[in-house]
Amino acid sequence: MSTIQVLDRQFEVYLDTATIQSRIREMADQISSDYAGTRPLFLSILNGAFLFTADLIRSLSIDPEISFIKLASYQGMRSTGTITTAIGLEVDLTGRDVILLEDIVDTGNTLAKFIPHLLQQQPRSVRIATLLHKAEATQHPLTLDYVGFVIPNKFVVGYGLDYDGWGRQYDAIYQLASK
Repeated sequence: MSTIQVLDRQFEVYLDTATIQSRIREMADQISSDYAGTRPLFLSILNGAFLFTADLIRSLSIDPEISFIKLASYQGMRSTGTITTAIGLEVDLTGRDVILLEDIVDTGNTLAKFIPHLLQQQPRSVRIATLLHKAEATQHPLTLDYVGFVIPNKFVVGYGLDYDGWGRQYDAIYQLASK
């Protein structure tokens, strides 16, 4: 599909399935190399990162532990600036290597507000892996250790990303169509 309709908006393909999967395998190879001989905890940030998490985990050559946390900051097509935690962390992080898995980092508000809470649990290390990064939209100094794609500051859906809860099911990533 080259274009899709999600609610009241038209979107056109931006990253196809093969491109996404190839890059995820490259990221998995790098993470596996960096964490060879260890068992890091992958902490997936729901809802958007669920497909990225599944594909990344299946591509790893190490034996990870996986947990999930639900954080939200979006309503419609804009960040609200407020972080909501709907499902909290249930794993002890003390002395653990933690890799946060995000679908997209744009303003960075979610991670900038969440990481200090995470560090209070005294993990040995915290790294961030994100499928997408809107570098021109980022407002906080964040170290993104593993980045799939740097993209322009355009609204995207598909591959776990949504528009008001809709459009996550596509295996490609679509950007808002130009009029």
